[in-house]
Amino acid sequence: MRTGGNAMVRYCSVVALILMLFPASASTQEYVDATGRLSVVIVADPYSDTRTGPELVEGPGLLLAGGIRELLEGMDCDVAQITTVQMPPELEREYGEWNRASLTNRTLGKVIYESDEGEHFFIGLLSGSKSLVGMLAGLQHLGPDRQPLQDSRGRDILGLPRLGDSRPLKVGLVWISARGDFNTPNTSTEGDMGGMNVAVAAGLSNTMLRQQAGLDPAISTKHIVMAGVQDTNPYEALAIDNSFIETISVEEMRTPSGAIEAQMKRLSATTDVIYAHVDLSILSSAEMPDLPASEQDGLSSHELGAFLQHVFAFPKATALGIAGMPNDAGEISISAAYRLIEGAIGGVRNR
Repeated sequence: MRTGGNAMVRYCSVVALILMLFPASASTQEYVDATGRLSVVIVADPYSDTRTGPELVEGPGLLLAGGIRELLEGMDCDVAQITTVQMPPELEREYGEWNRASLTNRTLGKVIYESDEGEHFFIGLLSGSKSLVGMLAGLQHLGPDRQPLQDSRGRDILGLPRLGDSRPLKVGLVWISARGDFNTPNTSTEGDMGGMNVAVAAGLSNTMLRQQAGLDPAISTKHIVMAGVQDTNPYEALAIDNSFIETISVEEMRTPSGAIEAQMKRLSATTDVIYAHVDLSILSSAEMPDLPASEQDGLSSHELGAFLQHVFAFPKATALGIAGMPNDAGEISISAAYRLIEGAIGGVRNR
């Protein structure tokens, strides 16, 4: 009996180890059907947060019109939905650039969180990094049981949308950009909301705008990985150093250093869903000639595509955002962005 008992203990220990290493949520990809086809939802957000330029930008539309459906279908994907964010009439009257930016983020998030959890793979074609908070909000409340509570007039109630079994999901962020975007109004040298988006998502400033966008609670800095960040001011760099944010250098992105695998394992163990946000400023000027040139050499789309393949090989990586395509982008830039999508889909296929 003792031998049998020990055998049962060993068996249970092995089963427990297997479940720990390969949890059910990690082995089930509901957005991949029995034939291996991947269900994809594309969300385009053309709204900017600029105070001086046009509110609508052309970059997301260029990516939509460049053959993205054909690209995905050629990779055995079913494009279940293509939605371009449009402010509903009752919000079109709202005043103020930052206020409107947060409201468009709320509209963007709704496209995502109205889906069932695990039903689709999401691709965001985004005006800029302003859309970060909207993408995170949508993933945080993904699934019908997490949609925000509403008042008697059908308006979403600010504050914690759900508690108990339907609590918001913990979202991990892989921030891929030459810029840190970790400024606050106290540290920004430009006063530009575009340089604050990660800090806003982490709850360090602009609380009302974050809550209005639907991201509540904020994401933890423990759940943020910054990859390729080179352009920060001294105060911003200090804020990153004083946080729990982990970083990956451009050189580590170029070489198989294992850095991204280590960070993805960490995020997979501590979060429910992971979002990878790419600001195209990280690519080389040869592929993004219409963006301001960085002082540092940017990555090629082939290098970044390979990096994203590692990111999306992890089952909790559910959404890719591509931000900052210039209005007058040509075929070279559009093709470079498409290589990033190919890398992400390739990662999903390698799970």
